Amino acid sequence: MADDVPSIDRPAALGELRSGDIRAAIDLGTNSFHLIVARVEPDGSFDLLTKDKEVVRLGSGAGELRRITPDAIERGIEALRRFRRVADGYGATIDAVGTSALREAANRGEFVLRARAETGIAVDVVSGAEEARLIHLGVIQTLPVFDERILVIDIGGGSTEFAVGEGTDILLARSLKVGAIRLTDRFFPEGRARSKAVTECRRYIRSFLAPAVADVQRCAPFRAVGSSGTILNLARMIAAASGRDPASISSGDEFDRDELRSIVEELLAHKSAASRATIPGLDERRRDIIVAGALLLDEIVDLLDIDRLAVSEGALREGVLLDRAARRDAPGVEHRLGDIRRRSVMRMAAAFHEDMTHIERATELALSLFDGLRDEHGLDDADRDLLEAAGLLHNVGLFISHAAHHRHSYYVIRHTDQLDGFTDHEIELIAQVARYHRKSQPKSGHVEFEALDAADQRRVRLLAGMLRVGIALDRSRRGAVTSVTARRNGKATVLDVGHSAAADVSLERYAVGERVALLESALDRPVQVRFVAG
Repeated sequence: MADDVPSIDRPAALGELRSGDIRAAIDLGTNSFHLIVARVEPDGSFDLLTKDKEVVRLGSGAGELRRITPDAIERGIEALRRFRRVADGYGATIDAVGTSALREAANRGEFVLRARAETGIAVDVVSGAEEARLIHLGVIQTLPVFDERILVIDIGGGSTEFAVGEGTDILLARSLKVGAIRLTDRFFPEGRARSKAVTECRRYIRSFLAPAVADVQRCAPFRAVGSSGTILNLARMIAAASGRDPASISSGDEFDRDELRSIVEELLAHKSAASRATIPGLDERRRDIIVAGALLLDEIVDLLDIDRLAVSEGALREGVLLDRAARRDAPGVEHRLGDIRRRSVMRMAAAFHEDMTHIERATELALSLFDGLRDEHGLDDADRDLLEAAGLLHNVGLFISHAAHHRHSYYVIRHTDQLDGFTDHEIELIAQVARYHRKSQPKSGHVEFEALDAADQRRVRLLAGMLRVGIALDRSRRGAVTSVTARRNGKATVLDVGHSAAADVSLERYAVGERVALLESALDRPVQVRFVAG
């Protein structure tokens, strides 16, 4: 890999750029790392400034992706260093997401820590379902399909994602641990495609896909769209086979199942990666893994009875670009994205809770505390979202058992695939805040808490402290408390708890006295609670 940033089209000076937030998104895939830099406008549109790609093979030679090899880690870090220089050349804010290889690797922490320390890039590892949602979001930015129901198929190196959606609403999202590199390692080592291995690979794919295919079929009818390097490369090979320029393939172009089958047959006629060099349109960097990817798409098309497949150059990185901009500093995008995060939290909460009235009331009281204590805790609106999610989900562990249900809540939240729009790191924080809504305070002996950095440990303690008080103030579950406000009084923080004159707040008075200690510790000052009849 070259140390120098490649020559790219860019303005002579950043001052020449139109107003708009300049952002970069990096997709750390199992096969390749992708970079996109764009100017995101307040209405959610964006203008591409540059893009880049590095074939890293983060998951290559790692068996079932259980560990990232030392060589792959070095390749990945070097790619991020180069991408960082490109993004810095535009003064771009960087968001980076890791997918299948990082999701599954036992040593992903080593890579993430090195990436932050050596490149200054914080990598968020996203769940499979969240990856599917972001890919769908990227696709609808590059194709005029916003008003249609579409099925997005994305074949990566380590996983394949299906997403069915209408506009920004996701009807179904599935991520399967089957991809071009994973299948190549299993059936076609070094790219050799023997007939017996092809038969076994097809059989394996069909059995693996069956449950997801049944779910997707229930969402039909839809228009099928394919994203990812594998599908785009197959489209270019199909174009070359018909005498067209492979480079002319772009978003919106289509091919049919017969054209795909012809290309699969052409690929299978070449038994080695080297012999595939003569196939027009084939990216030489995919010669070894293209057979596995082509067989996978061929089986998907057959099982879902897809006649035509449109291609999209938009994928995960474009989805990340828009999603992160919408969260932070492009409020005009919100109407296009919708309140995806809160809807997914409410959907999960409703599935687990019987008494949603109490859950919502306790959460609102905790949020009132957050707002009243802003000058003291110094947290921001993103942290408020985490508190709201933790509050609405803090009792999901009751689904498993009442005993130690706070610890069960951590497990359920941490391992769910239902929380759309949250990064892996955010889900970890939500799970920890929910875990500490009762019983023991966070401490260094707790493995998950100890793994957080100092800023996140403070964040968890503050949010869990506020949640404990909010829950305590609805201890009787009768809505006796109507409000809570906060103010400073000398060295102490005073909470004024409002209630009607006729309300019996004895349970709330006792409960808050028992549960205020964590908030006191997190704020590092006494907290006095006053009950005020209105």
